[in-house]
Amino acid sequence: MSTIRTRRAAVLAVATVTAALVLTACGGDDDSAREGGHGTSASASTASHNAQDVSFAQGMIPHHRQALEMAELAADRASSADVKDLAARIEKAQDPEIKTMSGWLKAWGEDVPQAMESTGSMSGMDHSGMPGMMDDADMAKLEKASGKAFDTLFLTQMAEHHQGAVDMARTEKAKGAYEPATSMADDIVTGQTAEITEMNKLLDKS
Repeated sequence: MSTIRTRRAAVLAVATVTAALVLTACGGDDDSAREGGHGTSASASTASHNAQDVSFAQGMIPHHRQALEMAELAADRASSADVKDLAARIEKAQDPEIKTMSGWLKAWGEDVPQAMESTGSMSGMDHSGMPGMMDDADMAKLEKASGKAFDTLFLTQMAEHHQGAVDMARTEKAKGAYEPATSMADDIVTGQTAEITEMNKLLDKS
């Protein structure tokens, strides 16, 4: 009887260890499955990136923020439903990208560009060398415009703004090392190039 009990105890011990190992493995798979999209901050901390990836994120964040500021004006000032729809789509696409890029920079131990407080204006920020960015005078004109005049000015400025983002994204695609960043850059080139075409068509109609 003692021999049988000893064998049963040994089998039970092996089964318990095996179950624990299986649960541990499953837990690791769940963590991996939760990572997706353009990359999480956890993956960004270990994945290879270079100076271009940092420059791309630090430049595109304020670039996107200004686009959002411009798009938000359309809700009250635009007269065209097409312009309002375009502005809403710009907000929907670019706000999550700002959050993603901010996560990368934090994981890399790099500075995240801060938005201006006060009125929420981008005035006072250094946009030198950043393609397509509007200066304070351009933004002031847009803020004062309304109706069809706003539609025309918004489409003209946003097309230029988008082209700047496309140029920055192409540089990232060519020189970046971090795959989620180059993937986002590819999305920006594709999406914003299509929107430039759409804006030019709307300008032709007006």
